Amino acid sequence: MNSSNNFFQAIKPGVPKRFLIFVAAVVWSFAGGMLLYRGFTMLMLNPEMLWVKIGISFAAGIIFFVYMFSNTSLKHILRIVNLSEERPCFFSFFSWRSYFLMSIMMGLGITLRITGFVSPIYLSLFYIAMGTPLFMSAFRFYFYGIFYQNAVKKGTTSK
Repeated sequence: MNSSNNFFQAIKPGVPKRFLIFVAAVVWSFAGGMLLYRGFTMLMLNPEMLWVKIGISFAAGIIFFVYMFSNTSLKHILRIVNLSEERPCFFSFFSWRSYFLMSIMMGLGITLRITGFVSPIYLSLFYIAMGTPLFMSAFRFYFYGIFYQNAVKKGTTSK
């Protein structure tokens, strides 16, 4: 048992926790950017009242950020800072539960877009409303990655 454990430790792509925060920042930036891009692309198919739609979508996104994503991104940062290993696995920027939820959300978004079950007009607004807080949360990861010592101090006092 011990030799197999040593084998897995030897091949594990371990990275510093600070680097892991930047990995999370890039992933959240990509996810938010992808949703914003798809949302704006679909929104251009029906540009009537464009600024009203954009304003409502961004407002909804900011509300999602303030009431939901702000806490979620901070929890992810503190989870990374408080990992027991000094060099956790590269893929541990999300917990297993988060990978599961992310897969469901991606699958649902793709299914809704491909099937046409929801009109592209409404789906575009939803994509923008969800892309906005994801993208905003990414900046929180970048901030804590740059000012990593502050994240460590906050993480050790939040236990």
